[in-house]
Amino acid sequence: MAGDVKGDNEPYDDINITPMVDLTFVLLIIFIIMTTAAVQGIQVNLPQASNAPALEEPKTKAVTITADGTIFLDTYPVTMQELESRLASLYAADPALPIVIKGDATVQYQLVVEVLDMCGRIGITHIGLVTQKLVK
Repeated sequence: MAGDVKGDNEPYDDINITPMVDLTFVLLIIFIIMTTAAVQGIQVNLPQASNAPALEEPKTKAVTITADGTIFLDTYPVTMQELESRLASLYAADPALPIVIKGDATVQYQLVVEVLDMCGRIGITHIGLVTQKLVK
């Protein structure tokens, strides 16, 4: 064999550290991304509030209509009659009750109109329709 070429049985004198350097850089990049993603907003020193009880904000109720026509109040499936009685009792307790209606894009429009009409019969005026932002 030639003088520069090592034989098959001779041990290596050096270690290839390129894969370890690559791994170190990948871990460093992941650490940087995770650290900057965890920071949201600007850090400020907030003032202290008094010990007086805070005003309770109204709880929004979500009415969801799935593609197959199933109606949910928050996360519980209900019939139209159950929905009307539950919303009527919630409205009696809080006349400023806000409702959001989330209808699946493929649901029949008539079902959404019936829920809106039912909210109008009860007297609920704070109603929102949830849509998805158009992605271009």
